[in-house]
Amino acid sequence: MSDTWDYTDQGRIAVEGGSVWYGIYGDPRPERTPLLVIHGGPGMSHDYLRPLSDLPDDRPVVFYDQLDAGNSERPNDPANWNVARFVSEIDRVRDALSLEHVVVFGNSWGGTLATAYAASKPSGLAGVILSSPLIKTDTWIADNTAYREALPADVRATLDTHEAAGTTDDPAYLQAVDVFYRRHLCRTNPWPDYVERTFEVMNVDCYAAMWGPNEFTCTGVLKGYDGSAQLPEIEAPVLVTCGAFDEATPQSTKAFAARIPNAVFQVFPASSHMAFVEEREAYMQCVRTFLHSTDCG
Repeated sequence: MSDTWDYTDQGRIAVEGGSVWYGIYGDPRPERTPLLVIHGGPGMSHDYLRPLSDLPDDRPVVFYDQLDAGNSERPNDPANWNVARFVSEIDRVRDALSLEHVVVFGNSWGGTLATAYAASKPSGLAGVILSSPLIKTDTWIADNTAYREALPADVRATLDTHEAAGTTDDPAYLQAVDVFYRRHLCRTNPWPDYVERTFEVMNVDCYAAMWGPNEFTCTGVLKGYDGSAQLPEIEAPVLVTCGAFDEATPQSTKAFAARIPNAVFQVFPASSHMAFVEEREAYMQCVRTFLHSTDCG
């Protein structure tokens, strides 16, 4: 398994609002269909998805950072912070890199984008992997409120106190949030460097404006978002995954997967929101099995 980036090609692509960075890992002229990776956030980067670099023995993997994230341009213009514009980036990347046939992988917020994109029935979409996807904000918040209520009493009290006071940037509050994250975002201890880097380079302005102060509170653009009606429109083969302790809970994610005509669903028992980190080998094997058992190439 590789834990170093060794791109065969990287560069920048013009998109609406600015330009985005991309990096191709593996042979850019594949015999098998490339995997195009859409990271979560919003405002995060591709770094935490490094385990997907295990796949180039099978097919090339194309990473990119969304506008206002990671290595991409950061105009920080709120006019760019809407679902439709981020979905349009997928086609811009495909066009620029001549990805005529592609499998799309989306994690979390990236799963929101992958769902919307797949439902539009784009040409050449050979398959979709929805990794712990955000499909409906109200469901996500309800599920994570239940997780929050299961936290230790002192942690809950710290969260409540600082939220009431409006001091959600206080170190004590952030430490309490971290307790939640270590249970439901990534259970690997310690977090790998590539996961830490994602949070170090995170565009907090974009994240806060589109989502909110943390993973279990939505106050931004995505408040009230509901992409569930798009699920029956997806025609490509779909793999839907989540962890047993995931922010995208197994119960809700399974119910969403059941609405997709040609989907398989897999839960990883020792994982939360980053099963590809927490159960790396098992996750990659699951992905390979899906790709080889469909028409994904």
